[in-house]
Amino acid sequence: MAARGPAVSRTAGALDVLVVGAGPTGLALALSAHHHGARVRVVERRPQAFRPSRALITHARTLEVLRPFGVTDALLARADTAPAAALHLGNHVVEERLADLALPDTSFPHLTLVRQADVEAVLGAALEERGIRIERGAELLGATDGADRAVAELRTPLGLEQVGCRFVAGCDGPASTVRAFTGIGWRGGPYPEEVVLADLEFEDGDRDTGTHVVAGRRGLVFLFPLGESATWRMLATRRAPEGPAPVFGQPGPPVERCELDRLLRDAGFEGPIGEVAWSARVPLQHRLAPTFRSGRLFLAGDAAHTYSPAAGQGMNAGIQDAANLGWKLAYAAASGTPPAGLRALLDSYSGERRPVALSRLLLTHAAFWGEASTAPLPSWLRGTVAPLAAPAAPLLLHRRRLVAQGVRTLSQLRIHYRGSELSVEAPPRPAGWRAGDRLPDLSVAVFGRVSRLHTQLATPGVHLLLRPQPAAPALPTLGPHVTVHRLEGLPGEGLTLVRPDGYIGLRCGDADPAALRDWLRLAAALPGLEREPAVPEGEPGPTGPSGAATGA
Repeated sequence: MAARGPAVSRTAGALDVLVVGAGPTGLALALSAHHHGARVRVVERRPQAFRPSRALITHARTLEVLRPFGVTDALLARADTAPAAALHLGNHVVEERLADLALPDTSFPHLTLVRQADVEAVLGAALEERGIRIERGAELLGATDGADRAVAELRTPLGLEQVGCRFVAGCDGPASTVRAFTGIGWRGGPYPEEVVLADLEFEDGDRDTGTHVVAGRRGLVFLFPLGESATWRMLATRRAPEGPAPVFGQPGPPVERCELDRLLRDAGFEGPIGEVAWSARVPLQHRLAPTFRSGRLFLAGDAAHTYSPAAGQGMNAGIQDAANLGWKLAYAAASGTPPAGLRALLDSYSGERRPVALSRLLLTHAAFWGEASTAPLPSWLRGTVAPLAAPAAPLLLHRRRLVAQGVRTLSQLRIHYRGSELSVEAPPRPAGWRAGDRLPDLSVAVFGRVSRLHTQLATPGVHLLLRPQPAAPALPTLGPHVTVHRLEGLPGEGLTLVRPDGYIGLRCGDADPAALRDWLRLAAALPGLEREPAVPEGEPGPTGPSGAATGA
């Protein structure tokens, strides 16, 4: 180990959130915290962005939580939003196009194929536009939680540095150093199977450009036209060979070409490989931290939970962690209140996201068992039962509502936080939505013009939804964090308060000033408890597009 020299200290209070890790989770967290007024710094141990991509799917709910940051158009420009997929079951091939699904309450009713590298590039560019530079080659050596601040020790290209900040967010993957410093456990274990990744070309060169999926007796094989150094990305599962396994979260050694040929041949793909641009073994594990918070230190993404790649949950869950945590850290930092005085707000992150992580872990565990386990029963189901059932598959896939309900579950559109302390039902309780639910993206009218509801809420802060009334209810002064919208087309009666991450925080039948104040105080969003949020020059402030005044 290199000898440590004197550390350079940063001024305490100059930084609100230190984000450790510049993968999709860390970049999204930095965007979310900055979007809501926090002073943010992003450090990444690796000197270059991690390549190649391991995640290839961005779900609808992920696009929804990223929409307020102004990045979804750039993501969709790099994505395939109408992917054609061919499912191979024995000698049967079932083809389907996963676009225009029966999901009327989202603006993204499709499966979105986009490389993790593209997600990172778009989020990183958005941070750069906001004046936040990703500091690569900066390694976290230590982090401690103090009464008035957290202190992190970094080793950067310029030397050692001590950084005082209000909060540290560990977005640094399965081998998280932030988690190690907190002493938070890491429950779970490895899978006996592993993934083989490769970018390759075929000799024939005229293979169709759709996605191919083979669920065979020995495991699963995907072919995506999304390679980064060649046309095709191959993902295959197999029993992990004997001997030392690669380090979790790190790229493993390359795979021999003859083994790639065997995996494709066993899957029924004809035509020899022409070129292998890159390949690697990827060990898999299923783990979950018992809590996502220790004082001023927080865990998000793969640092808090790690799954198998089944159902494409990992990157999406991490970005949604970031959307949940970012605004809470920003509001807590702005309030100047010690963490003990913000227990409900700060504890709500782990209280809300850990049950979601557990449900995703169970979902991916079951899906991976069916897709890739080399045990006798799942191997028999894939190799014998699935081909026999293949003729019925087109009938099921043509039932668009049935397919849409499956995609709704995978896309995390069903996630809710009804049991959270931040989900409040105030009397008289109105019908319809419930506190803790995701706010659907419905059609509403603004001054007689039809718009999508999420479009109206794509600005920082808390949003208060009311229906137009001849005698508008008297509201207390709500402060700079709150935008009031009076919209035609809202279902039901009463008042709906929407959190910055798009979930309903408060529902009540009447405009109850006391209930409003109590919720805003709980979320550190009431005037007098925080400073004015920092809005960089050229960015919109927290007034809404619905024609209503902020803090009405």
